[in-house]
Order: sequence, then C-alpha cells, then structure tokens
Amino acid sequence: MDIFDLLTLVGGLSLFLFGMNVMGQALERRASGKLRSLLSKLTTNWAAGLLTGMGITAVIQSSSATTVMVVGFVNSGLMTLKQAVNVIMGANIGTTVTAWVLSLAGIDSGNVFVQLLKPSSFTPVLALIGIIFYMFCKSAGKKDTGMILLGFATLMFGMETMSGAVTGLREAPWFQSLFVLFRSPVLGVLAGTLLTAIIQSSSASVGILQALSVTGQVTYGAAIPIIMGQNIGTCVTAIISSVGANKNAKRAAMVHLSFNMIGTAVWLTVFCIVKAAFSPPLLDAPASLFGIAVAHSVFNVLCTILMLPLSGFLEKLVTRLVPDSRQPEAQAELDERLLTTPPIALQRCREVAADMAKIAVASLKESLAAFKEYTPELARSIREKEEKTDRYEDILGTYLVKLSAKRISESDSAEAAKLLKIIGDFERISDHSVNLLGSVEELRDKGLEFTGDAVAELSVISAAVSEVLDLSLDAFLNDDLSSASTVEPLEQVIDYLKEQLRTRHILRLQQGVCTIDAGFIWADLLTNLERTSDHCSNIAGCVLDMAHNNMNLHESLREIRNDSEDFRQKFKMYKSKYILTRA
Repeated sequence: MDIFDLLTLVGGLSLFLFGMNVMGQALERRASGKLRSLLSKLTTNWAAGLLTGMGITAVIQSSSATTVMVVGFVNSGLMTLKQAVNVIMGANIGTTVTAWVLSLAGIDSGNVFVQLLKPSSFTPVLALIGIIFYMFCKSAGKKDTGMILLGFATLMFGMETMSGAVTGLREAPWFQSLFVLFRSPVLGVLAGTLLTAIIQSSSASVGILQALSVTGQVTYGAAIPIIMGQNIGTCVTAIISSVGANKNAKRAAMVHLSFNMIGTAVWLTVFCIVKAAFSPPLLDAPASLFGIAVAHSVFNVLCTILMLPLSGFLEKLVTRLVPDSRQPEAQAELDERLLTTPPIALQRCREVAADMAKIAVASLKESLAAFKEYTPELARSIREKEEKTDRYEDILGTYLVKLSAKRISESDSAEAAKLLKIIGDFERISDHSVNLLGSVEELRDKGLEFTGDAVAELSVISAAVSEVLDLSLDAFLNDDLSSASTVEPLEQVIDYLKEQLRTRHILRLQQGVCTIDAGFIWADLLTNLERTSDHCSNIAGCVLDMAHNNMNLHESLREIRNDSEDFRQKFKMYKSKYILTRA
C-alpha cells in the first residue's frame, strides 16, 4: 500500500464515520415523536422493553447511544434497573441494522434490477434528492430528511472509498499474516474490542470489517471473534457516561458490559470447541459483506436468547458488583446524558416542569388557606415549596438553554421556548404565595384583623383565583385548549374584582371601620392575587400560542378578548359566579 492508498483509506474512513454520525443525528430529530412514543411504552414487561430497545436503536443507529440514554433514564428515576436490562438486550439486536444496510454494497449480479439494489446505483440519486431538500426546503422536517439522505450517501461513499483503498492489500504479505494472526479467537476478540472502544461505535467497526472483507483475506474464522469483541468495545461509551451517576445508573452500564462479556465468553467457548472438534470449512472461507452482517445478527440474537431467561440473575449480579451505599442517593431531576437524545430530554423537561407547576399551584392555595387557619407547619410548607420551585426554575432554565443549543426539530424548539416561558410564570406564582404568607404573618404580628365585609370579599376573590389556578394548570398539563381559553375571561373578572375591592376598602377607611395599617396589607394582598391571575393568563396564552404555531402572546390574548363571543359569554358567567355582596 503506497501513501496515496493510505490517504484514500483515511479519507474514506473519515467520510464513513461522518456520514454515520450525521445520518444518526438527523434520524433522531426526524423521529422525535416516535422516540417519545417508544419511551412511553416502557414497562416491566420483558417483551415491551426488548422491542423498545430494538426500535430506538434501529432508529438512531447506535446501541451505545441507546445505552447512554438508559443510564440517564435510570439516573433520573424514569426507568428501573429491571426495565433497563430488557432495553439493553434489545439495543444489541437493533444495532445490527446498519450492517445489513452496508451489506447491500456486496450485491453482485448481472441482473439490472438486482444491480439497482446496490448503493452505488441509487446513492447518487439519494444525494441529489437530499441536497435539494436541504438547500431549497424551508421546513425543518424536510431539511432533516435531506440530511438523512446526505448522511447515508456520505456513509456509503466512504464505505466504497475504503473498500477501493484496501483492495490493493489483497496480495500484501504483511496484511495476509495479520489476518492469519487474527485467526486466534482471543486475539480477534481483543482486536474487535480495542477498535470499537476507540471509535465508540460497534456499527462503525462492523462497517470497517465489512470494508476490509473485500480483500478476500478476512475469513469467517477471523471475523466472528472480531465481531464478538466489538460487542464488548461498544460498552466503553456507557461506562464513561455512568461516571458521576447514582448507583442504579452505574448498574445499568454494568448490565451492558456484563451482558456482552458473558455472551461473548459463552459463545466464544462454543466457537472454539466447534472449531477444534469439527474444523468447519466455512471458517476458512473468505467472509463477504452479507456474511458479516449475518454473523453480527446471529451472534447478538444468540446472546439475547442466552441471557433473556437470566435477566433476574443479571440484575442480581450487577447489584453485587455495584453494592448499595450507606448514604441515600438523590435522583437527578434532569440528567445531562439525556441531551444526547434531545426529543427524550425535552420530554423529561416537560415532566419536571409539570412537577414544578403542581408544587407552585399547591403553594399558592396553601397561602390562601393560611388566611383562614394559620399554622407554623403550613407556613413552613409554603416556604419549602417556593424554594423547590426556585430550584426547578434554575435547573430547568439551564437545561433547556443547553438543549436549545443542540440541533433539534422545529417543533421541539418551539416546545422548549414554551417551557422556558411557562416555568418563569409558575415560579412567580410561588413567589406570590410567600408574599401572601407574609401578609398573613404581618396581620398576626401586629394583632390586626380584617373587617367582616373584607373577610367575605377575600373569600370571593380567593375562590376565583383558586379556579383560575386550576384552569391554567390543567391547560398546561394536558394541553387543554378549552381550559386555556377559559382562563382569560376569568382573569378579567379577577381584575374587575380587585378594583371593586379597592373601592370598597377606601369607603371603609372613610367610614372609620378599617385601619390604615390593615389597609396597606389589604392592598398588598389584592396586588399579589391579581398578579397571580396575570401569570395564569400568560400560561394559558402560551398553550394557545403553541396550538396555533404562534409565539406572539399579546396578540393571541388580544384576539381572545376582542373577537370572541365565547369570551364575552364566559366573562359574563364568571362575573355572575363571583359576585360581591352589597356593601
């Protein structure tokens, strides 16, 4: 091999790895909805877990990425270790898809229709379609489709370039002796492990092996142990990703390693016995691209068949390898590892934001209850909830900014923007709950009381605020457009109530039935209630904006107020519902 062939080989390998990476990322963005659906189907049922692992890996073309996701799920509490075992087994089968696609390059027939199946025949067409989609389509989804096609074309071009560069090695004595050396099964396993550990992709290392097979020097006796080693090497990514994770996440990474090591040890032993006892002629035959794909799939299916009945044993084994610590571990609400799969990271953000929303609403309702019956325990609960929502806003905001920096789909980007807006409103609602608690405590500390009329009026506006909180929470949690459209008329009624209560307070001051000090607290109380309803309006408006693919909040709210007969009817209904008794 001269220097030109070596440079061609390096260039082909670079294009191959780049194309695989680009295609995987674009497939991930394009299939974001399917990934969320697959995640939602995760259950303790072994078949569902197995199929989920296969499905996700077949989509994103990387068992390493799937296992890293699993580590993140376990670390976040989204998945149990038992579920993780089944998903990891499925991922090992799903990763064989790439080898089957690459094996199409080995088709050799004079038939025109069969020749059309060769990537060299249809890749140029795919590249042309891909560049048209990428350069001339405005839709993010179509651009991603273009990137998938371009990534695949680049991958196959790199594969053909590698194959062409190594063809000259067919007669090279050192290359022949190298693969004679690899006929030692143990050395073959080590070679496969090291290569895959370096490039961190078993799919890519199998592709490299398929490219080398065109020399005719790669026999099945050498290829099979290398394939076995590749399954061990791909575990490196998951092991690295588990650093700094909790014990269950470390166990998930160890499941991947243990599964592949036990499977390799068992089937390598069987392979060595068969080779020594029977010396099948097939093992000395040159391996083809198709044959390597078959061997890769058969080995992974056999490993799964072997280990599936032993999933309980595997779970106990990793629990022994990574024992329980004496100190209790906190689960991470948002795991950085999930950022490798943005659609699922975004789904996790939504779940955490839902928890934050429930806590904020509960905090505000507790502060309303404190006006009727104050206790130190209730005050402590309100303040703890406010601190929780502050922390949630901090971690969610930081995480969503990191997520937005990734290449994500247009719909996911809009969802991330919506969450960034909404978490700020829920955090402010919890702030208002502490402000209301402060009003309660000021009344107690100063020995003040509201008049009977003021207490009755407070119960009316409190009931209205409680309902608008429930409507906005339901709108956010369930994307309920009916609840969202009901928030704005109720918010307008709360504004009306606030002005009425201010006017009534001034009349009581003039009549001398209310003190100035109590009046200041009353004004603060009304302001906090009115601003709480404003934040509920923002949340509902954001939900409506997302439904209409529009992020102009003020325009949406203005349209609801001015152009809707439904708004006027609901406003009238709520005005009658929350009517004040005559002063």
